[in-house]
Amino acid sequence: MTFTNNLNELLKSVAPTKIVGATDITINTVTMDSRTVGKGDLFVAIRGAVADGHRFVGKAIAAGARAVVVESLPEETSEDVTYVVVDSTSKALALIASAYYGHPSRKLSLVGVTGTNGKTTIATLIYEMALLMGENAGLLSTVANYVGRREIHAERTTPDPLTINRLLAEMVDEDCSIAAMEVSSHAVVQDRIFGLDFDGAIFTNLTRDHLDYHKTVEAYRDAKKGFFDSLKPEAWALTNIDDRNGRFMLQNTAARKASYSLRSLADFSSREIETHLDGTLVSFNGTGIFTRFIGQFNTYNLTAVFGAATLLGWEHDAVALNMSKLKPVAGRFEIVSVDGRDDHPTVVVDYAHTPDALVNVLDTIRSIRGVGQVITVVGCGGNRDKGKRPIMAAEAARRSDRFVLTSDNPRDERPEDILADMEAGLSADQKSRGFTVVDRREAIRIAISFARKGDVVLIAGKGHETYQEANGQRTHFDDREVAAQALNEK
Repeated sequence: MTFTNNLNELLKSVAPTKIVGATDITINTVTMDSRTVGKGDLFVAIRGAVADGHRFVGKAIAAGARAVVVESLPEETSEDVTYVVVDSTSKALALIASAYYGHPSRKLSLVGVTGTNGKTTIATLIYEMALLMGENAGLLSTVANYVGRREIHAERTTPDPLTINRLLAEMVDEDCSIAAMEVSSHAVVQDRIFGLDFDGAIFTNLTRDHLDYHKTVEAYRDAKKGFFDSLKPEAWALTNIDDRNGRFMLQNTAARKASYSLRSLADFSSREIETHLDGTLVSFNGTGIFTRFIGQFNTYNLTAVFGAATLLGWEHDAVALNMSKLKPVAGRFEIVSVDGRDDHPTVVVDYAHTPDALVNVLDTIRSIRGVGQVITVVGCGGNRDKGKRPIMAAEAARRSDRFVLTSDNPRDERPEDILADMEAGLSADQKSRGFTVVDRREAIRIAISFARKGDVVLIAGKGHETYQEANGQRTHFDDREVAAQALNEK
């Protein structure tokens, strides 16, 4: 991997408002974390939600920073340090990161996926489809990042600009021709994807989420739209027109517009023909394909993948064949199985952590022929949108025969307080059919103990996660492991 270390080169697209000091200098590396600054580094001071990097400029210089990027000059300056003043350090960091790593997003086909639900599945399946088509590919997602087939741990949905560009540069070095990535609303607002050269963008849907950060649904929606507004004319923009915000996303985009739908006339249309617990027969633009996915929400995801594959120029027959080979993503309607047993209930683990996602999964389970009782285990995360807590509980109660409210990453809140917020959404009759169990392991065990063969137990909220976060600590916890143990003990 080669790097651009000349400060003049790094600042070419930044447009500083003022520079104090020399710019024809070599910097060692670029960082936004003052704790990692070394001699000769470039430090970019970011105004974050928790801390303002400008407070640590002095610390960065003391640690050896050769240059700093700021939005305002500090009161005291050092003669041997270059100060670059910009209007937005978050935008500047994104542009500098891209330049430092040699503009990797320009050297492969980059597809971004945004929306409330379905981002992980669609991005992952585009990556998997690329591999099946014989391409080398990369993935940036909530579950994991991949450079080719090499897995790299994912810290969050969309990383910071330095991490994004580093991973894209690794993909270029390993001859990846395509990369799929999730684009969160936070990433758009915080300029984490600013300056990236996207070749395609997909909008899935929009429902209530992240209002603890965005405050209003309109602000959340506009953050998603900002991604499409930034696309180049040569790119394509694929939207779900069955969602009421689908067409809104494309209002101001310069990209080539395309649509997908299960209900309307669109560029890419699909129709469910037959559904079973092991998969669904779906017609994509008139071609019938048996998929290993269940539920209308997954049919939407697959239709987006089918559309993206076509827009990427892959041959139709090969795409159709490989659609049947795609497998569900970890923690997304994942069925927990126990070897040698056919007398137990079906247990489904799903990441559903918004009211709409929970409704989609429960409606899917209800629609499958032969399903007995539906028992749901669900919680709500701490330090997140409190308004959805009573809604989540009410939807679980409305669509389940029995339900258990429990903990789901309480973080810095008391689990009992979160559960009280959830219980506030229940009627007296609904409360009589449910239980509140603080310990998630015990909640899963109780739910499975109620179930018999033919019943379905849904464990919602955590999906692929392998930890429980409380009081600043993460401890190992995997719904799938806990469920399998409970099934074996049954």
